[in-house]
Amino acid sequence: MAKILNLETATTNCSVSIADKGDLVCLKEENSANYSHSEQLHVFIEQALQEASMAFSDLDAIAVSKGPGSYTGLRIGVSAAKGLCFSLDVPLISVPTLESMASQLDVSEDEVIVAMLDARRMEVYSAVYDHHGEEIRETRAEVIDAASFMEFSKRPKIHLIGSGAEKCREILPKDRNFIFHTGAFPSSKEMAVLSHKKFETGQFEDVAYFEPYYLKDFILQKKKT
Repeated sequence: MAKILNLETATTNCSVSIADKGDLVCLKEENSANYSHSEQLHVFIEQALQEASMAFSDLDAIAVSKGPGSYTGLRIGVSAAKGLCFSLDVPLISVPTLESMASQLDVSEDEVIVAMLDARRMEVYSAVYDHHGEEIRETRAEVIDAASFMEFSKRPKIHLIGSGAEKCREILPKDRNFIFHTGAFPSSKEMAVLSHKKFETGQFEDVAYFEPYYLKDFILQKKKT
């Protein structure tokens, strides 16, 4: 038995799911541009447990989306996950945000998935996966230009998924085999299978020392006076 609470807060989507042995039991989420995480996350956790007819004591692990993504969003999700792990004495599992989002697509052999989140200006956070969902190029913060992802140009299709795909549409050459999935966003729904696999293989984080994967140093923006 492996009942896992999954938390996804890396982007504007505040998402909570409960899975049993990798099967989704319930899902509560709201994708709001206003970042409702601090108000909604614990409400969604309570609602998900109620809908699944579970108590906190029934949970075997807590999984959290580790990033990259919004600094504040990641902090909220990881803080909640660590607090629950400490109080319930259950293990912490981290799931890469881009890997989870890439798993939304089912692509053919030799096609690749570029999961990407919008960063500032023409920059994105991106990683590349094969049709099995295995990472074939590491996560990077990169500035998009016409030569981006040229190393995959011989692939029959290059699937770009996530909020970073929209800004790529106007920059990348039209004569290459790009498919844009611009409406996709990370969700705890896809975390269900990934967190269960990590639970089965004992891939747990050190609750005391785990930190989100910010990818870049956080820079506090000062308000203009």
